[in-house]
Amino acid sequence: MTQRYGVRISWADLPDRIRQRVEAVVGGPVVRAASQTGGFSPGTADRVVTADGRRAFVKAVSTRLNSRSVELARAEARVTAQMPPAAPVPRLLAAFDDGEWVVLIHEDVEGRHPRTPWVEDEIAATVRALRELAAALTPSPLSGVPTAAEQLAPSFGGWARLAADPPPGLDPWVVTHLDDLRAAADRGLAAVATGATLAHCDVRADNLLVRPDGSVVVVDWPYGCVGPAWLDTVLLAMNVLVHGGPGDALLAGVDRRTATDVIAAFTGDFLERSRHPSPGIPHVRAFQRAHAEAVLPWLRRRLAG
Repeated sequence: MTQRYGVRISWADLPDRIRQRVEAVVGGPVVRAASQTGGFSPGTADRVVTADGRRAFVKAVSTRLNSRSVELARAEARVTAQMPPAAPVPRLLAAFDDGEWVVLIHEDVEGRHPRTPWVEDEIAATVRALRELAAALTPSPLSGVPTAAEQLAPSFGGWARLAADPPPGLDPWVVTHLDDLRAAADRGLAAVATGATLAHCDVRADNLLVRPDGSVVVVDWPYGCVGPAWLDTVLLAMNVLVHGGPGDALLAGVDRRTATDVIAAFTGDFLERSRHPSPGIPHVRAFQRAHAEAVLPWLRRRLAG
């Protein structure tokens, strides 16, 4: 499927005072910056290089650009600042928040996003990375992060919101199965209320980097939360399904109904949110709708089975 992401500002668009603070952390004047694709924040996502070759990855967003993106940046800073060295995630070098701008400075990980449609070796490498994550983050070594149930309770109400106010043109199968879908989402929320692992909770291709050696690093952590160790694997399977790959194979170690219920809950959230405006973040609603529509045929088969 075709991906469309947000429209970002770049390193050159940052106020002088912000660039100077970043350069103080990185260790010299930035002479080159390359904006990265992926994600929907309107803020920067730049690989920067200093005059003497030092590198870093800079994310910066302001309240004027989008207040929700600022909230997510603050959440990501809290999570990544506490990551143990064994976790396959980028190291946070520094973060600062002046009330208007929130800036995160990470190590620059050499790598690229996995190919989509997904290919077998990169699926396998991502599964290994998620296992390493679970080993390093169980029990969760972080403080001040929500549980998965707290994080996902609003999202898992998507089918209930659609049932209360069905939009015109809603898929006929969805209309006739709203009660079943609401029940599945409720079971999914109960299922994610278990476990003690710090989960990423937003695993998809553009939140992963494949290193030159084939290993995978998990990036972008604003939704980090404490839940079951299998949650990120289910989200990986969903993303593989979205892109037309063998997502079912990834779910072999997860209870069949639980996996179906959790994917149903995320699908309802995507579908319901896609009908609302998203000021300042273009394309995200089209992205959500496309993902929901890609998963619905699979969901119909699973619920029928």
